[in-house]
Amino acid sequence: MGKNENWRNWESAEAGGSPFFNADFVILISFAKVESIFAGGEKYAKIKPNQCLIIKTMEDNFEKIVSFGKRRGFVFPSSEIYGGLGGFYDFGPLGVELKNNIKKSWWKFMVQERENVVGLDSSIIMNPKIWEASGHTENFTDPLAECKCCHKRFRADHLMEKEGEEDFEKIKCPECEGEFIPPRQFNLMFKTFIGPVEEDAGKAYLRPETAQGIFVNYKNILDTQRVKIPFGIAQIGKAFRNEITPGNFIFRTREFEQMEMEYFVKPGEEDKAFDFWLNERMRWYTDALKIKKENLRIRKHDSEELAHYAKGCADIEYKFPIGWFEIEGIASRTDFDLKQHEKYSGQDLKYFDPETKESYLPYVIEPSCGVERIFLAALCDAYEEVEGGRTETTEAVKEKEALLKIDKSLAPIKIAILPLVKNKEPVVSKAKEVYKELGGNFQCQYDETGTIGRRYRRQDEIGTPFAVTVDFETLEDGAVTVRNRDTMEQERIKIEELKNYFFQKLN
Repeated sequence: MGKNENWRNWESAEAGGSPFFNADFVILISFAKVESIFAGGEKYAKIKPNQCLIIKTMEDNFEKIVSFGKRRGFVFPSSEIYGGLGGFYDFGPLGVELKNNIKKSWWKFMVQERENVVGLDSSIIMNPKIWEASGHTENFTDPLAECKCCHKRFRADHLMEKEGEEDFEKIKCPECEGEFIPPRQFNLMFKTFIGPVEEDAGKAYLRPETAQGIFVNYKNILDTQRVKIPFGIAQIGKAFRNEITPGNFIFRTREFEQMEMEYFVKPGEEDKAFDFWLNERMRWYTDALKIKKENLRIRKHDSEELAHYAKGCADIEYKFPIGWFEIEGIASRTDFDLKQHEKYSGQDLKYFDPETKESYLPYVIEPSCGVERIFLAALCDAYEEVEGGRTETTEAVKEKEALLKIDKSLAPIKIAILPLVKNKEPVVSKAKEVYKELGGNFQCQYDETGTIGRRYRRQDEIGTPFAVTVDFETLEDGAVTVRNRDTMEQERIKIEELKNYFFQKLN
């Protein structure tokens, strides 16, 4: 998003519209820097106090998600007891369940439900010639700018966009107002060495994307799986990029998981396949993940934005609290990758069509998304705060009550098992029996700490769709109270019927 579009968005925000901003632009004019903004003279003349308050609210909403993520065990800063490590995060007990549910949903939608898509799990470290062939060794770079005074490092292109300046020599360090050393290209791949000696012969890289593992296994899959074009190869796996400026929580990190599929088609059929997968991928977000449609949009790339090998590209963007940002890209990659690997490896990678008796290198459509970005979008989309709480039967005594209204397929915990009291052994024993009965089929959590109302709210906040309460009546009639997170309605269900009840509700 360029400077002019940002100004248009300012104008729409001022007129009462829904603002969306470039992330770097928002950071530049964060509320903490309001005074410096208004001291900036003509450069920031269009920025007004009410617009800064809009940004303050947006940033506050985003910080709520960050705080919630740690407080409830979704995401922790990596190596936190040692001061952390920039651009790396650990996923806690609830976070790992949510990540797994996202990946399961993607795999089911992309592989299990399609007869012409197969899976792959390729190595993180591969022959370094692969990265020469793909162009990563030479071209996978960002412009690095280092301040002469404080030695802080920044993406030069991001600074130019923030300042609205085309001449980098006129830009000063945002930290100390010092001058910059002329920018240089910085390769984003993490380098490592194979074997006991660190020498060029053993040099290798952590993969910066999962796609190349698919391309170099394309021939193996052709030879072993009896697939016919069109067909796809899907993969979920870790990728690593030594980002100059990681940021916005888990949105841009140095270690992340990708979910990618390379769909191979006959040349000439790529446009139809591109449109198909663009619609399919949007359908996954709305139908499978239940992301709100108003928070999603498609942005097609202009010709000047396209990579040199791409015929077309479109982003699926999500409206985060800090603005619209890409969570998935769908690219029409032509035959570039296979052609390069055929050239560098000396192997014939052409597909022989048994019907037309012709051989050709197929074109490729690539839907590619990051697990962490979808994870963040899912939290932002589901997180709500209810003023005064949701209880209507008594006078509200809470300022706010948090609710994670996430789809049941993504919910980290499906069912909470709650004994009404923790100091009555028969009730506790029966609750643990219920937990054991359901735990083999559903992700459950046993919780006996605090009042029953407090435990309900705690489960609401982490998105648990159902809570099962074992009470004194259970000992008499063999039934439990099942509470629905969204409606707060309760119904009595016999213990022997619980498993079938939840199979119906959670499928």
